[in-house]
Amino acid sequence: MDIFWAKPEDWKDLDTKKIATPCYLVSEKLLERNLKILDSVQRRTGAKIILALKSFSMFSVFPIIAKYLNGTTASSLFEAKLGREEFGKEVHIFAPAYRPEEFNEIMHLSDHIVFNSFSQWKMFKNKIASAKKKIHCSLRVNPEHSEVETALYDPCDKKSRLGIKLEYFKKSELSGITGLHFHNLCECGADSFKRTLDVFEKKFGEFLSEMKFVNFGGGHHITRSDYDVALLCKTINDFKKRYPHLEIYLEPGEAVVLNAGVLISSVLDLIESKSKIAILDASAATHMPDTLEMPYRAEIVGAKEPGKYPHTYHLGALTCLAGDIMGDYSFKKPLKIGDKLIFLDMAHYTMVKNNTFNGINLPSILIQKKNGKIIVQKKFSYEDFKNRLS
Repeated sequence: MDIFWAKPEDWKDLDTKKIATPCYLVSEKLLERNLKILDSVQRRTGAKIILALKSFSMFSVFPIIAKYLNGTTASSLFEAKLGREEFGKEVHIFAPAYRPEEFNEIMHLSDHIVFNSFSQWKMFKNKIASAKKKIHCSLRVNPEHSEVETALYDPCDKKSRLGIKLEYFKKSELSGITGLHFHNLCECGADSFKRTLDVFEKKFGEFLSEMKFVNFGGGHHITRSDYDVALLCKTINDFKKRYPHLEIYLEPGEAVVLNAGVLISSVLDLIESKSKIAILDASAATHMPDTLEMPYRAEIVGAKEPGKYPHTYHLGALTCLAGDIMGDYSFKKPLKIGDKLIFLDMAHYTMVKNNTFNGINLPSILIQKKNGKIIVQKKFSYEDFKNRLS
């Protein structure tokens, strides 16, 4: 599917002449634009929003995010440790299962622990009861309501391992549980959330009187230009009227950095074939894997769909993977070796998922400060590739 949520005008004046590629560039200004939208939801509803580290873990900008959001949510021990060390507010964690040898440290780091099953809860509940600090414990439930078309990203797929379905929910084993959590969205609108909440309340509403917390999960595309923020706020506020005793959390990841970062790449070679081919120094497989997994076609500043402009190119990567292709794009002028292309919306699920397949180096990470100055935050080298493997 084609996605055009990014705003090319935010990047059209970017001077790339002195920027070494490939690199990710995150704009503090655009990041803060998103955070102000999220904070407006917090102020209008009283809900707490926390950052899902699985989407974005670039801790050099955590001080900016922490001005607006209430903490982080982790999917692993390492993410919980990063949230505690670098963000400094609430730390939540959910995993389909916890490793026993890691759980003591997870307890030490976390304020909220979400369990995926009653068996996991029973395994660790005594440890939590004997902990020196107060830890809030929740159960993830599966509302069995799908809003996501791509099975890979659908937590409510028929064979999903995520969350407890109503038929297996055991009211008799809720002692010590103070929260319920559900997550079934991915890049979804407020209408999807409202439909899900209706199903959740119908199925699990009878248990909410015993709870102190409810977590509406992630996948809320709150900062997308066409997102109905008013509907989101109304839905949350209506829910709060019915359950005024509950503290509400949302944990978006993508929405925090949506459209706030780009991947800049250079043309290495131009090949004549049945179609014009441009080889880039970036890779879909290693540097923006979601474009292959979702899949979707990333937007490029100054480019359009094939045939819209006079010069159409098949853009491919420098790896040996045959399918490492960005897609077909048209340009007003012919591409030249050395030209730089700006792929939009490349902050989320890029740096956290990239890899060094083929020994391809990871892109550098750059920050554009609010005053426009660009700084190199992180560069990678052969040692980063080598030291992962032995």
